[in-house]
Amino acid sequence: MYTKETLSNGLRLITVPREDTQSVTVLVLVGVGSRHEKRGINGAAHFVEHMMFKGTRKRPTTLDISRELDRYGADYNAYTGKEMTGYYIKMNSDHLDLAVDLLSDMLLNSKFDSEEVVRERGVILEEIKMYNDNPLMHVPDLFEQILYGDKHQLGWSIAGPSKVIAQMPREDLVAFKKKHYVPSNMVVAIAGNVGTNGHSSVQKLVEEKFKFKKGATGKAPKAKAFSKNASSKNVLLEQKETEQVQMIVGMPGLSMKARDRFALTLLSVILGGSMSSRLFIRVRERLGLAYYVRSEAGYYSDTGSFSVQAGVDPAKAEKALKAILAEFGRMKKSGVSKQELADAKEHVKGKMTLGMEDSSALAEWFCKQELFMGTSITPEQRLKQLEKVTREDILRLARKLFVSNKLYLSMISTYGKEDAQRFEKFLKK
Repeated sequence: MYTKETLSNGLRLITVPREDTQSVTVLVLVGVGSRHEKRGINGAAHFVEHMMFKGTRKRPTTLDISRELDRYGADYNAYTGKEMTGYYIKMNSDHLDLAVDLLSDMLLNSKFDSEEVVRERGVILEEIKMYNDNPLMHVPDLFEQILYGDKHQLGWSIAGPSKVIAQMPREDLVAFKKKHYVPSNMVVAIAGNVGTNGHSSVQKLVEEKFKFKKGATGKAPKAKAFSKNASSKNVLLEQKETEQVQMIVGMPGLSMKARDRFALTLLSVILGGSMSSRLFIRVRERLGLAYYVRSEAGYYSDTGSFSVQAGVDPAKAEKALKAILAEFGRMKKSGVSKQELADAKEHVKGKMTLGMEDSSALAEWFCKQELFMGTSITPEQRLKQLEKVTREDILRLARKLFVSNKLYLSMISTYGKEDAQRFEKFLKK
Protein backbone atom coordinates (compact mmCIF):
# COMPACT_ATOMS: atom_id res chain seq x y z
CA MET A 1 0.00 0.00 0.00
CA TYR A 2 2.92 2.35 0.63
CA THR A 3 6.63 2.57 -0.11
CA LYS A 4 9.26 4.17 2.13
CA GLU A 5 12.70 5.25 1.03
CA THR A 6 15.51 7.07 2.83
CA LEU A 7 17.28 9.25 0.28
CA SER A 8 21.04 9.69 0.19
CA ASN A 9 20.84 12.99 2.10
CA GLY A 10 18.79 11.43 4.94
CA LEU A 11 15.39 12.74 3.87
CA ARG A 12 12.66 10.14 4.26
CA LEU A 13 10.13 9.74 1.45
CA ILE A 14 6.84 7.85 1.64
CA THR A 15 4.53 7.31 -1.32
CA VAL A 16 0.96 6.10 -0.86
CA PRO A 17 -0.66 5.44 -4.25
CA ARG A 18 -4.41 5.62 -4.72
CA GLU A 19 -5.81 4.87 -8.17
CA ASP A 20 -9.38 5.90 -7.32
CA THR A 21 -8.64 9.62 -7.01
CA GLN A 22 -7.44 12.40 -9.28
CA SER A 23 -5.93 14.41 -6.43
CA VAL A 24 -2.50 14.19 -4.89
CA THR A 25 -1.21 15.58 -1.60
CA VAL A 26 2.40 16.49 -0.93
CA LEU A 27 3.06 16.86 2.80
CA VAL A 28 6.33 17.71 4.51
CA LEU A 29 6.56 17.24 8.28
CA VAL A 30 9.48 18.71 10.18
CA GLY A 31 10.25 17.41 13.66
CA VAL A 32 10.26 20.81 15.31
CA GLY A 33 7.70 22.78 17.29
CA SER A 34 7.39 25.03 20.29
CA ARG A 35 8.78 22.24 22.47
CA HIS A 36 12.20 22.85 20.91
CA GLU A 37 12.37 26.53 21.87
CA LYS A 38 13.85 28.56 24.70
CA ARG A 39 11.95 31.31 26.51
CA GLY A 40 13.59 34.11 24.56
CA ILE A 41 12.43 32.62 21.25
CA ASN A 42 9.12 31.04 22.32
CA GLY A 43 7.01 31.24 19.16
CA ALA A 44 9.95 30.88 16.74
CA ALA A 45 8.72 27.61 15.17
CA HIS A 46 5.36 29.20 14.39
CA PHE A 47 7.00 32.42 13.15
CA VAL A 48 9.28 30.42 10.82
CA GLU A 49 6.24 28.59 9.44
CA HIS A 50 4.67 31.94 8.51
CA MET A 51 7.86 33.16 6.84
CA MET A 52 7.95 30.19 4.49
CA PHE A 53 5.11 31.76 2.51
CA LYS A 54 6.76 35.19 2.17
CA GLY A 55 8.91 34.68 -0.88
CA THR A 56 11.93 32.85 -2.31
CA ARG A 57 14.52 33.83 -4.90
CA LYS A 58 12.51 32.02 -7.57
CA ARG A 59 9.17 33.32 -6.31
CA PRO A 60 10.05 36.69 -4.73
CA THR A 61 6.74 37.56 -3.05
CA THR A 62 3.79 36.00 -1.25
CA LEU A 63 1.66 36.74 -4.30
CA ASP A 64 4.02 34.82 -6.57
CA ILE A 65 3.53 31.74 -4.37
CA SER A 66 -0.22 32.00 -3.83
CA ARG A 67 -1.05 32.95 -7.42
CA GLU A 68 0.78 29.91 -8.78
CA LEU A 69 -1.28 27.60 -6.55
CA ASP A 70 -4.58 29.45 -6.80
CA ARG A 71 -4.39 29.20 -10.58
CA TYR A 72 -4.98 25.44 -10.26
CA GLY A 73 -7.43 25.51 -7.36
CA ALA A 74 -4.96 23.95 -4.96
CA ASP A 75 -5.62 23.46 -1.26
CA TYR A 76 -2.49 24.50 0.64
CA ASN A 77 -1.49 25.60 4.12
CA ALA A 78 0.82 24.92 7.05
CA TYR A 79 0.50 24.31 10.76
CA THR A 80 2.72 24.31 13.84
CA GLY A 81 2.36 22.08 16.88
CA LYS A 82 4.48 21.51 19.95
CA GLU A 83 6.50 18.73 18.34
CA MET A 84 6.13 19.22 14.59
CA THR A 85 5.53 21.68 11.76
CA GLY A 86 3.69 20.65 8.60
CA TYR A 87 3.41 22.07 5.09
CA TYR A 88 1.08 20.65 2.47
CA ILE A 89 -0.28 21.16 -1.03
CA LYS A 90 -3.23 19.17 -2.34
CA MET A 91 -4.11 19.57 -6.00
CA ASN A 92 -4.91 17.87 -9.29
CA SER A 93 -2.31 15.15 -9.79
CA ASP A 94 -1.48 16.56 -13.24
CA HIS A 95 0.48 19.21 -11.33
CA LEU A 96 2.41 17.00 -8.92
CA ASP A 97 5.71 18.38 -10.22
CA LEU A 98 4.61 21.91 -9.35
CA ALA A 99 3.56 20.91 -5.82
CA VAL A 100 6.95 19.29 -5.10
CA ASP A 101 8.86 22.14 -6.71
CA LEU A 102 7.00 24.81 -4.79
CA LEU A 103 7.20 23.12 -1.38
CA SER A 104 10.90 22.39 -1.77
CA ASP A 105 11.52 25.97 -2.89
CA MET A 106 9.70 27.37 0.15
CA LEU A 107 11.41 25.11 2.66
CA LEU A 108 14.92 25.39 1.25
CA ASN A 109 15.04 28.89 -0.26
CA SER A 110 12.78 31.25 1.68
CA LYS A 111 14.43 34.68 1.90
CA PHE A 112 13.28 35.86 5.35
CA ASP A 113 13.27 39.38 3.98
CA SER A 114 13.61 41.92 6.81
CA GLU A 115 10.58 43.95 5.73
CA GLU A 116 8.49 40.80 5.52
CA VAL A 117 9.59 39.77 9.02
CA VAL A 118 8.33 43.11 10.36
CA ARG A 119 5.08 42.79 8.44
CA GLU A 120 4.45 39.19 9.50
CA ARG A 121 5.24 40.02 13.10
CA GLY A 122 2.12 42.20 13.08
CA VAL A 123 0.07 39.41 11.54
CA ILE A 124 1.13 36.94 14.25
CA LEU A 125 0.41 39.44 17.03
CA GLU A 126 -3.13 39.74 15.66
CA GLU A 127 -3.40 35.94 15.48
CA ILE A 128 -2.45 35.72 19.16
CA LYS A 129 -5.13 38.27 20.03
CA MET A 130 -7.69 36.30 18.03
CA TYR A 131 -7.00 33.11 19.98
CA ASN A 132 -6.88 34.87 23.33
CA ASP A 133 -10.20 36.58 22.61
CA ASN A 134 -11.87 33.24 21.85
CA PRO A 135 -12.39 31.27 25.10
CA LEU A 136 -13.31 28.09 23.22
CA MET A 137 -9.93 28.13 21.44
CA HIS A 138 -7.86 29.52 24.31
CA VAL A 139 -8.91 27.26 27.20
CA PRO A 140 -6.94 24.24 25.84
CA ASP A 141 -3.75 26.34 26.09
CA LEU A 142 -4.53 27.04 29.73
CA PHE A 143 -5.13 23.35 30.37
CA GLU A 144 -1.73 22.34 29.00
CA GLN A 145 -0.16 25.18 30.95
CA ILE A 146 -1.50 23.86 34.27
CA LEU A 147 -0.95 20.21 33.30
CA TYR A 148 2.64 20.45 32.07
CA GLY A 149 3.74 23.45 34.12
CA ASP A 150 5.50 26.65 33.18
CA LYS A 151 8.99 25.14 33.55
CA HIS A 152 8.59 22.83 30.56
CA GLN A 153 8.00 23.86 26.95
CA LEU A 154 4.90 21.65 26.66
CA GLY A 155 3.23 24.13 29.00
CA TRP A 156 4.08 27.09 26.76
CA SER A 157 2.02 28.63 23.97
CA ILE A 158 2.80 27.54 20.42
CA ALA A 159 2.46 31.10 19.12
CA GLY A 160 4.52 32.51 21.97
CA PRO A 161 3.93 35.52 24.22
CA SER A 162 3.20 38.80 22.43
CA LYS A 163 6.12 40.54 24.14
CA VAL A 164 8.54 37.93 22.79
CA ILE A 165 7.12 37.99 19.25
CA ALA A 166 7.22 41.79 19.21
CA GLN A 167 11.00 41.75 19.72
CA MET A 168 12.15 38.54 18.05
CA PRO A 169 14.92 39.42 15.57
CA ARG A 170 15.24 38.03 12.07
CA GLU A 171 18.62 36.48 12.94
CA ASP A 172 17.04 34.25 15.59
CA LEU A 173 14.43 33.00 13.13
CA VAL A 174 17.03 32.19 10.48
CA ALA A 175 19.23 30.40 13.03
CA PHE A 176 16.28 28.39 14.37
CA LYS A 177 15.29 27.32 10.89
CA LYS A 178 18.84 26.37 9.95
CA LYS A 179 19.23 24.28 13.11
CA HIS A 180 16.04 22.24 12.74
CA TYR A 181 15.20 22.12 9.02
CA VAL A 182 17.70 19.42 8.14
CA PRO A 183 16.86 16.36 5.98
CA SER A 184 17.22 13.84 8.81
CA ASN A 185 14.50 15.75 10.71
CA MET A 186 12.03 15.83 7.81
CA VAL A 187 9.61 13.40 6.20
CA VAL A 188 7.94 13.86 2.80
CA ALA A 189 4.75 11.96 2.08
CA ILE A 190 3.05 11.95 -1.31
CA ALA A 191 -0.39 10.31 -1.34
CA GLY A 192 -3.09 9.91 -3.96
CA ASN A 193 -2.65 9.65 -7.70
CA VAL A 194 1.14 9.52 -7.92
CA GLY A 195 1.26 8.69 -11.62
CA THR A 196 1.82 5.58 -13.68
CA ASN A 197 5.46 5.12 -12.67
CA GLY A 198 4.63 5.33 -8.97
CA HIS A 199 7.37 5.52 -6.36
CA SER A 200 10.33 5.49 -8.75
CA SER A 201 9.26 8.63 -10.60
CA VAL A 202 8.30 10.38 -7.35
CA GLN A 203 11.66 9.52 -5.79
CA LYS A 204 13.50 10.98 -8.76
CA LEU A 205 11.43 14.15 -8.54
CA VAL A 206 11.99 14.60 -4.80
CA GLU A 207 15.73 13.92 -5.07
CA GLU A 208 15.96 16.55 -7.80
CA LYS A 209 14.03 19.24 -5.89
CA PHE A 210 15.09 18.67 -2.27
CA LYS A 211 18.78 19.44 -2.67
CA PHE A 212 19.95 20.83 0.66
CA LYS A 213 22.92 23.15 1.02
CA LYS A 214 26.17 21.82 2.40
CA GLY A 215 26.14 21.71 6.17
CA ALA A 216 22.42 20.97 6.33
CA THR A 217 22.84 17.25 6.84
CA GLY A 218 23.42 17.07 10.59
CA LYS A 219 21.00 16.02 13.30
CA ALA A 220 18.54 18.47 14.80
CA PRO A 221 18.71 19.07 18.58
CA LYS A 222 16.44 16.90 20.71
CA ALA A 223 13.71 18.40 22.84
CA LYS A 224 13.87 18.45 26.63
CA ALA A 225 12.31 15.29 28.09
CA PHE A 226 9.19 15.66 30.20
CA SER A 227 9.26 14.10 33.65
CA LYS A 228 6.58 15.41 35.99
CA ASN A 229 4.48 18.50 36.51
CA ALA A 230 5.91 20.46 39.40
CA SER A 231 2.87 22.74 39.79
CA SER A 232 1.27 22.73 43.21
CA LYS A 233 -2.03 24.08 41.84
CA ASN A 234 -4.76 22.07 40.15
CA VAL A 235 -6.89 24.96 38.85
CA LEU A 236 -5.96 27.71 36.41
CA LEU A 237 -8.61 30.42 36.03
CA GLU A 238 -8.49 33.29 33.56
CA GLN A 239 -10.97 36.04 34.27
CA LYS A 240 -12.87 37.34 31.27
CA GLU A 241 -16.27 38.88 30.62
CA THR A 242 -18.10 35.93 29.11
CA GLU A 243 -21.60 34.54 29.36
CA GLN A 244 -20.32 30.99 29.51
CA VAL A 245 -17.71 29.19 31.53
CA GLN A 246 -15.33 27.43 29.18
CA MET A 247 -13.68 24.64 31.10
CA ILE A 248 -11.47 21.61 30.65
CA VAL A 249 -10.97 18.98 33.32
CA GLY A 250 -8.44 16.25 32.80
CA MET A 251 -5.34 14.43 33.90
CA PRO A 252 -1.98 13.10 32.66
CA GLY A 253 -2.53 10.56 29.89
CA LEU A 254 -0.32 8.39 27.71
CA SER A 255 2.45 8.94 25.19
CA MET A 256 1.95 8.03 21.55
CA LYS A 257 4.14 4.96 22.09
CA ALA A 258 2.32 3.64 25.15
CA ARG A 259 0.88 0.13 24.94
CA ASP A 260 -2.48 1.26 26.30
CA ARG A 261 -3.01 4.08 23.79
CA PHE A 262 -5.46 1.93 21.81
CA ALA A 263 -7.51 1.33 24.94
CA LEU A 264 -7.48 5.08 25.65
CA THR A 265 -8.75 5.82 22.15
CA LEU A 266 -11.76 3.58 22.72
CA LEU A 267 -12.31 4.83 26.27
CA SER A 268 -12.47 8.38 24.91
CA VAL A 269 -15.02 7.43 22.25
CA ILE A 270 -17.26 5.80 24.85
CA LEU A 271 -16.96 8.60 27.36
CA GLY A 272 -17.30 11.66 25.13
CA GLY A 273 -16.42 10.98 21.52
CA SER A 274 -19.83 10.95 19.87
CA MET A 275 -23.44 12.11 20.20
CA SER A 276 -24.32 8.79 21.84
CA SER A 277 -21.41 8.91 24.30
CA ARG A 278 -21.96 8.82 28.05
CA LEU A 279 -21.07 12.46 28.62
CA PHE A 280 -23.14 13.77 25.72
CA ILE A 281 -26.20 11.87 26.89
CA ARG A 282 -25.75 12.74 30.56
CA VAL A 283 -24.52 16.34 30.51
CA ARG A 284 -26.40 17.60 27.45
CA GLU A 285 -29.41 15.38 26.81
CA ARG A 286 -30.41 14.44 30.37
CA LEU A 287 -29.27 17.43 32.44
CA GLY A 288 -29.36 20.11 29.73
CA LEU A 289 -26.19 21.73 31.09
CA ALA A 290 -24.17 22.27 27.92
CA TYR A 291 -24.49 22.64 24.18
CA TYR A 292 -21.27 20.74 23.68
CA VAL A 293 -19.23 18.38 25.81
CA ARG A 294 -16.43 16.20 24.46
CA SER A 295 -13.47 14.15 25.57
CA GLU A 296 -10.06 14.04 23.96
CA ALA A 297 -6.87 12.03 24.29
CA GLY A 298 -3.78 14.10 23.50
CA TYR A 299 -0.51 12.38 22.67
CA TYR A 300 3.10 13.57 22.65
CA SER A 301 6.25 11.53 22.12
CA ASP A 302 6.87 10.94 25.84
CA THR A 303 3.70 12.03 27.63
CA GLY A 304 0.08 12.93 27.00
CA SER A 305 -3.26 13.94 28.45
CA PHE A 306 -6.88 12.96 28.71
CA SER A 307 -9.46 15.70 29.12
CA VAL A 308 -13.11 16.72 28.86
CA GLN A 309 -14.13 20.15 27.59
CA ALA A 310 -17.50 21.86 27.98
CA GLY A 311 -19.10 25.30 27.83
CA VAL A 312 -21.74 25.95 30.52
CA ASP A 313 -23.67 28.68 32.31
CA PRO A 314 -21.64 30.04 35.28
CA ALA A 315 -24.48 29.10 37.64
CA LYS A 316 -24.33 25.50 36.40
CA ALA A 317 -20.57 24.97 36.17
CA GLU A 318 -20.27 23.11 39.45
CA LYS A 319 -23.17 20.82 38.58
CA ALA A 320 -21.64 20.10 35.18
CA LEU A 321 -18.25 19.37 36.70
CA LYS A 322 -19.85 17.01 39.21
CA ALA A 323 -21.61 15.19 36.37
CA ILE A 324 -18.34 14.82 34.44
CA LEU A 325 -16.46 13.56 37.50
CA ALA A 326 -19.32 11.15 38.24
CA GLU A 327 -18.81 9.62 34.79
CA PHE A 328 -15.09 9.31 35.54
CA GLY A 329 -16.04 7.45 38.71
CA ARG A 330 -18.50 5.21 36.90
CA MET A 331 -15.88 4.32 34.31
CA LYS A 332 -13.34 3.63 37.04
CA LYS A 333 -15.75 1.44 39.02
CA SER A 334 -17.50 -0.57 36.32
CA GLY A 335 -15.63 -0.07 33.08
CA VAL A 336 -17.62 -0.43 29.87
CA SER A 337 -20.18 -2.88 28.59
CA LYS A 338 -19.59 -5.41 25.86
CA GLN A 339 -21.91 -3.47 23.56
CA GLU A 340 -20.22 -0.13 24.26
CA LEU A 341 -16.83 -1.58 23.38
CA ALA A 342 -18.12 -3.18 20.18
CA ASP A 343 -19.81 0.07 19.14
CA ALA A 344 -16.67 2.10 19.88
CA LYS A 345 -14.57 -0.18 17.69
CA GLU A 346 -17.05 0.16 14.83
CA HIS A 347 -17.10 3.95 15.36
CA VAL A 348 -13.32 4.19 15.02
CA LYS A 349 -13.37 1.89 12.01
CA GLY A 350 -16.02 4.00 10.29
CA LYS A 351 -14.28 7.31 10.99
CA MET A 352 -10.96 5.94 9.80
CA THR A 353 -12.49 4.53 6.62
CA LEU A 354 -14.08 7.88 5.77
CA GLY A 355 -10.94 9.81 6.63
CA MET A 356 -8.60 7.68 4.57
CA GLU A 357 -10.59 8.40 1.42
CA ASP A 358 -8.82 11.77 1.43
CA SER A 359 -5.27 11.87 0.07
CA SER A 360 -4.27 14.51 2.63
CA ALA A 361 -5.37 12.26 5.52
CA LEU A 362 -3.36 9.39 4.04
CA ALA A 363 -0.27 11.55 3.72
CA GLU A 364 -0.51 12.76 7.31
CA TRP A 365 -1.17 9.25 8.64
CA PHE A 366 2.06 7.81 7.25
CA CYS A 367 4.12 10.97 7.74
CA LYS A 368 3.35 11.26 11.46
CA GLN A 369 4.10 7.63 12.18
CA GLU A 370 7.44 7.81 10.42
CA LEU A 371 8.40 11.06 12.14
CA PHE A 372 7.53 9.98 15.67
CA MET A 373 7.63 6.19 15.63
CA GLY A 374 10.33 5.61 13.05
CA THR A 375 8.08 3.17 11.22
CA SER A 376 4.67 2.99 9.60
CA ILE A 377 1.67 0.73 9.88
CA THR A 378 -1.37 0.78 7.65
CA PRO A 379 -4.82 1.85 8.86
CA GLU A 380 -5.85 -1.79 8.56
CA GLN A 381 -3.05 -2.85 10.92
CA ARG A 382 -4.08 -0.15 13.39
CA LEU A 383 -7.66 -1.45 13.39
CA LYS A 384 -6.37 -4.93 14.21
CA GLN A 385 -4.56 -3.47 17.23
CA LEU A 386 -7.73 -1.71 18.36
CA GLU A 387 -9.72 -4.89 17.89
CA LYS A 388 -7.55 -6.64 20.50
CA VAL A 389 -8.56 -4.18 23.26
CA THR A 390 -10.70 -5.85 25.93
CA ARG A 391 -13.10 -4.56 28.56
CA GLU A 392 -10.50 -5.50 31.16
CA ASP A 393 -7.92 -3.29 29.42
CA ILE A 394 -10.21 -0.27 29.61
CA LEU A 395 -11.15 -0.90 33.25
CA ARG A 396 -7.49 -1.23 34.23
CA LEU A 397 -6.65 1.98 32.36
CA ALA A 398 -9.56 3.90 33.89
CA ARG A 399 -8.44 2.95 37.37
CA LYS A 400 -4.94 4.16 36.54
CA LEU A 401 -6.03 7.49 35.04
CA PHE A 402 -9.03 8.66 37.06
CA VAL A 403 -7.32 9.51 40.32
CA SER A 404 -8.54 12.59 42.21
CA ASN A 405 -5.11 13.95 43.10
CA LYS A 406 -4.13 13.92 39.43
CA LEU A 407 -7.03 16.07 38.19
CA TYR A 408 -6.42 19.49 36.64
CA LEU A 409 -8.95 22.15 35.67
CA SER A 410 -8.65 25.19 33.40
CA MET A 411 -11.44 27.76 33.18
CA ILE A 412 -12.22 31.04 31.43
CA SER A 413 -15.00 32.88 33.23
CA THR A 414 -16.03 35.91 35.23
CA TYR A 415 -15.24 33.84 38.32
CA GLY A 416 -12.83 35.29 40.89
CA LYS A 417 -9.91 33.91 42.87
CA GLU A 418 -12.17 32.54 45.59
CA ASP A 419 -14.02 30.46 42.96
CA ALA A 420 -10.73 28.95 41.79
CA GLN A 421 -9.96 27.94 45.37
CA ARG A 422 -13.42 26.43 45.72
CA PHE A 423 -13.04 24.34 42.57
CA GLU A 424 -9.56 23.24 43.62
CA LYS A 425 -10.93 21.86 46.88
CA PHE A 426 -13.78 20.28 44.95
CA LEU A 427 -11.37 18.41 42.64
CA LYS A 428 -9.50 16.87 45.57
CA LYS A 429 -12.59 15.42 47.27
